[in-house]
Amino acid sequence: MKCNTRAVLLSAFAAALSCQSQAAILGSAQSFAVLGGSTVTNTGPTISNGSLGVWPGAAVTGFPPGVVNGTIHSGDAVAQQAQRDAVTAYNMLAGLVPTQNLTGTNLGGLTLTPGVYFFSSSAFLTGTLTLDAMGDPGARFVFQTGSTLITATNASVVMINGANACDVYWQVGSAATLGTNTSFQGNILAMTSITLNTGASIVEGRALAQSGAVTMDSNVITAACIPTPGASLLIGVAVIGLACRRRR
Repeated sequence: MKCNTRAVLLSAFAAALSCQSQAAILGSAQSFAVLGGSTVTNTGPTISNGSLGVWPGAAVTGFPPGVVNGTIHSGDAVAQQAQRDAVTAYNMLAGLVPTQNLTGTNLGGLTLTPGVYFFSSSAFLTGTLTLDAMGDPGARFVFQTGSTLITATNASVVMINGANACDVYWQVGSAATLGTNTSFQGNILAMTSITLNTGASIVEGRALAQSGAVTMDSNVITAACIPTPGASLLIGVAVIGLACRRRR
């Protein structure tokens, strides 16, 4: 049986495009899982899969016991540039024309397709929000909130039909708070602060706060789509080889 490589090549290519798209938006902030403005504080065995930094402040506390699988940038030039790029990304996202006004609507229980979703004040998530890419590898979801983003205990964001957390952005006008044991997806860019309550996780995404603190408590934050030179090609070749072996 002839090995059909087209599907796996398209999949690898789509992943590479998502990384390139994200890099174009986030710039150097793409390498960070956590970036604070004033401080980054942690309690418990938090894991940051991706670099962690703070600027213009310089205080990072709680590592250890927290673990950073990346580099800690405390008030240095790398963190400064990442903040500049995060601010640029924030302003770009805030300036997009909304495709739907969800002011006053709880995100819990909704299934949303790609678009720009606007909240004039706060956005709340109780229960599960499903993001459906409808098979579009370039699908992007942007949430614009005038003030806060708040999730309830055990809230979650679920991705289906090719949706990629690399292409999910939460532009928050003031502070974001993820409730206890929330399972979240996407890049949070907050004007002031971000708080992750006990056990909350950002499965894929980032916590990027401009002027205030990022406060964590026994969390896992995994930066979405950090490209490694040549990785897309190598992954594609490996997947093709595995697919071919299975079909022989």
